[in-house]
Amino acid sequence: MVNARFSQGLNLLVFGLLLLKTDGLFVEITYVENAVARGAVCLDGSPPAYHWDRGFGSGINSWLVHLEGGGWCNNVTTCLKRKNTRLGSSKKMATRIPFSGILNNRRQYNPDFYNWNRVKVRYCDGSSYTGDVAAVNPATNLHFRGARVWLAVMEELLAKGMRNAENAVLSGCSAGGLASILHCDSFQALLPMGTKVKCISDAGYFINAKDISRVTHIQSYFSQIVATHGSAKNLLPSCTSTMRPALCFFPQYMVPQIQTPLFIINAAYDSWQIRNILAPADADPHGTWESCKSNIKNCLPTQLKAMQAFRSQFLISLFRSGKSSSRGMFIDSCYVHCQTEMQEFWYMTDSPELNKTRIAKAVGDWFFDRIPFQKIDCPYPCNPTCRNQI
Repeated sequence: MVNARFSQGLNLLVFGLLLLKTDGLFVEITYVENAVARGAVCLDGSPPAYHWDRGFGSGINSWLVHLEGGGWCNNVTTCLKRKNTRLGSSKKMATRIPFSGILNNRRQYNPDFYNWNRVKVRYCDGSSYTGDVAAVNPATNLHFRGARVWLAVMEELLAKGMRNAENAVLSGCSAGGLASILHCDSFQALLPMGTKVKCISDAGYFINAKDISRVTHIQSYFSQIVATHGSAKNLLPSCTSTMRPALCFFPQYMVPQIQTPLFIINAAYDSWQIRNILAPADADPHGTWESCKSNIKNCLPTQLKAMQAFRSQFLISLFRSGKSSSRGMFIDSCYVHCQTEMQEFWYMTDSPELNKTRIAKAVGDWFFDRIPFQKIDCPYPCNPTCRNQI
């Protein structure tokens, strides 16, 4: 018994040390205090924030700006719930966070971006940095100012050296991955003409699809986000001029308008989309999908069939966004949501692979124009390198 406990304790210690090693360093928070006067604030009126680890060596004039994810709030009620959390207030954010995956500062874990200026922009507006409502209701004190937050943080980074960037990447995960598409061209426009600029969207390609009850729940949800935050004026004009603004919150309708090179990293069975677009709680009142959504291995044959159909819809939406030689794609068949920030998915010996290539290698080759990468995985459960985590 003693030996067993000792062995278990030793294993936990080794795991902890490995996690600490692969996570790299912890980075302190920076508050954009002067943004408050311009109304560029979180939902609760607190200043926006980011974490910055300075570049070194050959990466001193290269910048990677990563936008944090965390869903959205679609009405006053959900925004009030969010207001007093780290996703609505910089007062509630951790002041030090680990940089791992695409933010790691060690070459063996992040071969192409380890010595760049790496920035993680904290997410506290609930609109993927698109909202801008001037009025503030004193009864709720909610500030819908995501677009102002975006600009305030970018202006501060430019002043701190990003204006001299030779290379620059805008990336993001989930709601941040959507934001990296929405703001891709405007990010390029902020930088000098000679800067090599590209964008990476991780788990941000949300599709407009019907749920298991044949209702387009996600379209209604996105419409409410755009209306609540006053986002329409900050979406791509080339998209909003031809269709309803809420549809321009979906990548499938706006990606064809993006001029800046874009790399799309997504699971075809994205766990967030399966849980919230294909089988949301409203469409599954008896909870028959709960076990399946928690672990894809628990899915019934009928549920797997529905998920395979969802994958087909996802790929059709992707294909309809147009072909471009400058675009990259890593579409795996894992059951996961967000893969660039987690070291085990980004670049480890057992990370997911497509065409015997890990995500970090695919993205690096694409950014530096070494090898183009546009790969789509075979259907689940064909890829043995998948970790299938939620």
